[in-house]
Amino acid sequence: MTLEVLSPLSGTVIALEDVPDPVFSGRLIGPGIAVDPPRAPGQVVTLAPIPGRVAKIHPHAFVIAADDGRSVLVHLGLDTLGLEGRGFTVHREEGARVRAGDPIITWSPARIEGDGFNPVVPIIALDAGEADLALTAPGTAVAPGNALIAWS
Repeated sequence: MTLEVLSPLSGTVIALEDVPDPVFSGRLIGPGIAVDPPRAPGQVVTLAPIPGRVAKIHPHAFVIAADDGRSVLVHLGLDTLGLEGRGFTVHREEGARVRAGDPIITWSPARIEGDGFNPVVPIIALDAGEADLALTAPGTAVAPGNALIAWS
């Protein structure tokens, strides 16, 4: 059965190999895609890309586990662990059940960039094979809830 991974926020799709972080571009965590969010002032609500359970949550990243065992990591910006949670508002707890599109974390890509961090958002299909994923083409503009990855 195909799992549709939805975009957790607005932005422009970029290929994972173009993410300026060797952990993501080298697929050390797994295959996937990234979204480069707009830098408009204000807050962005990042949404659950799949239905399931919040398996792990930090202010800068979260993992949603589907009932069939597949999991998706959403990482808000690069090297943002160093912010120690500043600038992020977490809306769900670990273990919470979520539907695709539920709010998970609010943050400001413009503020993150202003603090000297890259706000690009890698979306990783954990434990997936590259051949199992059909990815949206780089350069595609996406809105929250648009199909991003078809995981077969």
